[in-house]
Amino acid sequence: MPIQQQNKTKMTPQEYLEFERDSELKHEYHDGEIFAMVGASLNHNRISINLVSELRNRLKGSSCDIFSNDMRVKVQAINKYTYPDVVIVCGQIDLEKKSGMETLLNPVVIIEVLSDSTEAYDRGTKFQHYRIVPSLQEYILVSQHCCLAEKYVRNETGGWRYFSYENMEDVMTIESVRCKLVLSDIYYRVEFNNS
Repeated sequence: MPIQQQNKTKMTPQEYLEFERDSELKHEYHDGEIFAMVGASLNHNRISINLVSELRNRLKGSSCDIFSNDMRVKVQAINKYTYPDVVIVCGQIDLEKKSGMETLLNPVVIIEVLSDSTEAYDRGTKFQHYRIVPSLQEYILVSQHCCLAEKYVRNETGGWRYFSYENMEDVMTIESVRCKLVLSDIYYRVEFNNS
């Protein structure tokens, strides 16, 4: 989802959580600053819902839970709070509970649907920050403008391998949760504007 920086003085993480608890909008937080999450496009919403639906069906009965963009995730090492489009966690769920707010600490898979205003951030700084989350095994970026899913998988030495999927019949395996998604399911009812 696109984000806009708010013109506020720097906040502590505690002040942010108290502010977020009472806010009608969701905000991401990093380095004392908050960023309002603004509305997403039709394609963005369809892709997000398709991902959650397909993952829920495929992971039903497993130890994994799938969460949509309402589940906040914390990058503990740098006190960063984000709202990924889709998050998968398996086994025990570790939560930070502060100010009446719950924040996920141990995501295994994070999926972001790319928006024009956040694509560079999602590919760059945000991924750099996500990489320091010890539990994270896979980071997936999904385009809303064309058939393209990109997957980064953490290897045994802590590096990241890159895979791309560019055809509707391609099958993307999310290795850490033993799940396969066909791109045509991810893009169900999504129309690309090719003009």
